[in-house]
Amino acid sequence: MKFAWIDVRSVPEAQVESVVDAAIHARVDAIVHDDETLLGTLPATVRRVLLSEEGPTPGTETADLVVLRPATDMSGLDRLRALHRAGDEHVAALVDVVDDQSLTLACEAAIALPHTVVRFKDPTKIPLEIVIAAADSSPGQLICQADNLEEAKIIVDVLEKGSEGVLLAPRDANDVFDLMAMLQTKTEPLSLSTLTVDSTEHLGLGDRVCIDTCSHFEEDEGMLVGSYAHGYILCCSETHPLPYMPTRPFRINAGALHSYVFGQDNRTNYLSELKAGSAVLGVAADGRTRRIVVGRIKLESRPLLSIKATSAEGVQANLIVQDDWHVRVLGPGGTVRNVTELKAGDQVLGYVATDKRHVGWPVGEFCVEK
Repeated sequence: MKFAWIDVRSVPEAQVESVVDAAIHARVDAIVHDDETLLGTLPATVRRVLLSEEGPTPGTETADLVVLRPATDMSGLDRLRALHRAGDEHVAALVDVVDDQSLTLACEAAIALPHTVVRFKDPTKIPLEIVIAAADSSPGQLICQADNLEEAKIIVDVLEKGSEGVLLAPRDANDVFDLMAMLQTKTEPLSLSTLTVDSTEHLGLGDRVCIDTCSHFEEDEGMLVGSYAHGYILCCSETHPLPYMPTRPFRINAGALHSYVFGQDNRTNYLSELKAGSAVLGVAADGRTRRIVVGRIKLESRPLLSIKATSAEGVQANLIVQDDWHVRVLGPGGTVRNVTELKAGDQVLGYVATDKRHVGWPVGEFCVEK
């Protein structure tokens, strides 16, 4: 889980209280300020970070206060290292990355200290990639400053893993809530079911959709597609070798254009609705999921094949796909099954849902699909 540090130093005085309240209620990890008095009023549920080169005023130290000190050269970092070696678990470095020398300093700090905040002069994320890679095996926390929410979204995905934390100076309380909602967005694993094939049927010509994504699929990964809101079959990517054509590990030959494809937040889309920039859900044979961006869809007329299957609970699923040997679905354990070779009694992986659907959202209403 990513976390947020909220810098309230630049928040207008009239809004500081509301921003601090929002940060506490949204459960941000830390509030940053250069005012010890304000930090001393905060509850123990939020980390208190004092931005100060000199540290807290002697005799007024707040318990568990993290002191964030600027580190501008190796000698400054050495002083922070010495504090940490002496037992200070709340020492933190603020490093402004403006050139190769300061980038090296940021890497060293991220490796050595409990907390390192980095700020980058240039918009490129290459320096952040380097710091993330350097600190990958370090137990310390890496926090990257974002100028706005859009940049925060980019930061958390750099090198797929991003920095552990994001530092943001919010404009108002809404920015705090929006940041936390963005950081908490994740895809939950799904409990897949084994479905037994009842029958297949050649349907003749129809329109099918290929989903070309911006990601490389793993061998046991695909998408859940189906004709009904209550039952889906796990369609395989073109990661596996095929005769007569190269592999396309970014592609799912997903199904007829009317079909549902399963997405984030228990939401579905029709295949016909997808376009460049849409988000879909990649699903692995063990139920792992991840958000995947669509690069394009290809809608073309092809002969179609209907696959009917039933779960152990008696829930029926239907998948209509291109009627060709190179179109595949996944079976138990991630086995690859060519759709034209499926027969009654074969097993495929799928997902059983109890929800009916209205414009893709689950809804509790009477609905029959067949």
